[in-house]
Amino acid sequence: MDLKEEALRLHRLNKGKLATKSKVSVKTKDDLSLVYTPGVAEVCREIAADKSKIYDYTIKSNSVAVVTDGSAVLGLGNIGAEASLPVMEGKCVLFKELANIDAFPICIKTQDDKEVISIVKNIATAFGGINLEDIAAPRCFTIEQALLNIGIPVMHDDQHGSAIVILAALTNAAKTVSKDLEEMKVVVNGAGAAGTAIAKLLLCLGIDKSICTSVKEIVVCDSKGIVYDGRPDLNEFKKQLAKVTNNSRRRGTLRDALEGADAFIGVSTGNLLTADELKGMNKDAIVFAMANPVPEIMPSEARKIAAVVGTGRSDFPNQINNSLAFPGVFRGALDAKAIAINNEMKIAAANALANCIAPTRERILPYTLDKEVVPKVAEAVKMAAIETGVVRK
Repeated sequence: MDLKEEALRLHRLNKGKLATKSKVSVKTKDDLSLVYTPGVAEVCREIAADKSKIYDYTIKSNSVAVVTDGSAVLGLGNIGAEASLPVMEGKCVLFKELANIDAFPICIKTQDDKEVISIVKNIATAFGGINLEDIAAPRCFTIEQALLNIGIPVMHDDQHGSAIVILAALTNAAKTVSKDLEEMKVVVNGAGAAGTAIAKLLLCLGIDKSICTSVKEIVVCDSKGIVYDGRPDLNEFKKQLAKVTNNSRRRGTLRDALEGADAFIGVSTGNLLTADELKGMNKDAIVFAMANPVPEIMPSEARKIAAVVGTGRSDFPNQINNSLAFPGVFRGALDAKAIAINNEMKIAAANALANCIAPTRERILPYTLDKEVVPKVAEAVKMAAIETGVVRK
């Protein structure tokens, strides 16, 4: 199959991948009177008198906006709002197919932080959750932070979906090589949205240690080498990251960082590494080369050294993909009537995902389309939301 031609044909034939569908029949005059005027006025009055009833009478209780500014789309970069729409449609399809959530692509034609924040706040009335998507770092941090208290769950999936799935994958990979997470040294290559969130979650920053196992150390690298406290070219977000990582105060290149490491997590660009550069890693090394479409190192090359190898691609063993996390996370958040997605919910999602299978070195996570994953992740997230009190009263 020629994937390029088949993808173009499918999208052209269907004019995209989404359509709206009525939940009710409108075949008679009485039907019309109920779904529209004059009957709908009674519903409006109910909500006007008690705004919380919007969840009882409208789509809000089961809807998510997938919001992007098109600034960091897949491995394509800043391709803009128009070109991002096929990806956002695809994400919405996964929400529906995997979690029965009505999701809508919102592709904003501005990359001004304040404007994006204002737009999302002002459209939030119609949605039960906001999935931020493909927004470049460091702007994504500012935008997400400004939206966390708008009264509905907000999650930048490139950050937290990535971190949840990586934590689950690393937990299971560690089991297959008989290593303890708390004794592992991990190198994260990429200090953007995904790399930052992965580092923070693996270190259990801001999370009760009774529910979270922190790795021993994380060294983060960017395109200029190891991120360390005091490096003069760091932006404010990398400065914060430098203060909580690299306890051994290493400096140098990615290859220097890999010396004595147990795991490599790449969320950067393709073809960065060779097997020779992995030789300094500890025995039974774990390599997650997540760059798409070309991994940081191809699995055949990584397996010359590493015991467990994963990528973001479906055509290799051990696909590590956000679609294993975000449908269940939002399903659980909506079912719990959550007003936010907190760290406890993310840990619950990662643990539930890891527990979906008995891992082997060739299969550390369930398949993306495994229908049993979302219910298990959703239930864990729902319980965590209720237990931590981030639900509507």
